[in-house]
Amino acid sequence: MRKHFKIAYNPYFLLPFAIWVIVGGLLLRSYDKRALFEYVNSHHTPAADTLMYYITMMGQAEVIVPVLLLLILVPALRNVWYVATALTSNIIPLVLQQGVKSYYDLPRPLNYFNNAAWIHINPEWPVLMARSFPSGHSEGAFSFFCFLAMILTPKYRAWGALFFVLALSVCYSRLYLAAHFFADVYVGSIIGVVITMFVFVVMNICRELVLNRKKS
Repeated sequence: MRKHFKIAYNPYFLLPFAIWVIVGGLLLRSYDKRALFEYVNSHHTPAADTLMYYITMMGQAEVIVPVLLLLILVPALRNVWYVATALTSNIIPLVLQQGVKSYYDLPRPLNYFNNAAWIHINPEWPVLMARSFPSGHSEGAFSFFCFLAMILTPKYRAWGALFFVLALSVCYSRLYLAAHFFADVYVGSIIGVVITMFVFVVMNICRELVLNRKKS
């Protein structure tokens, strides 16, 4: 990790994300919501049923919070700037997407398609019917993994590509588990990254101002 906690524009995460934004936008323009949802949800196997159930947990607080707390054990991150940035870059996107979710209150796939028989769902999966847009898990995963990618040292910066794949796999799992539409995970991912990057920039500007004031 960094000797001094500051932002690192990690191209291994941000470049794939930019491609995802472009490709995802083209998919939304080219296909309707059923086609995109059904393509993912209908391609299922018993192994994937189990795997996706656990992959989706990477977008939940039960995973994100313990990891952020454990990172405090890293000497370079044992400071107020890490704590403040970790909190704000993960909480602000959460609050924003929850506000948007409550405002639109759109139906989930199971509700929208009236529990259609063609939808693949297992009894142990949560049955979700309302507040579909945007996806909280997708926002949470992209906020979390974007944050991790930005605090990597140059030596480990290539891990940002893996973090992007993990975040995107959470998006995929939300369609696979019949919890969201493509637009839900697409917008959720954008909220997560844009707000996290904005918080990073603001926090580093504040940090530099404080350090310069102490020097003067």
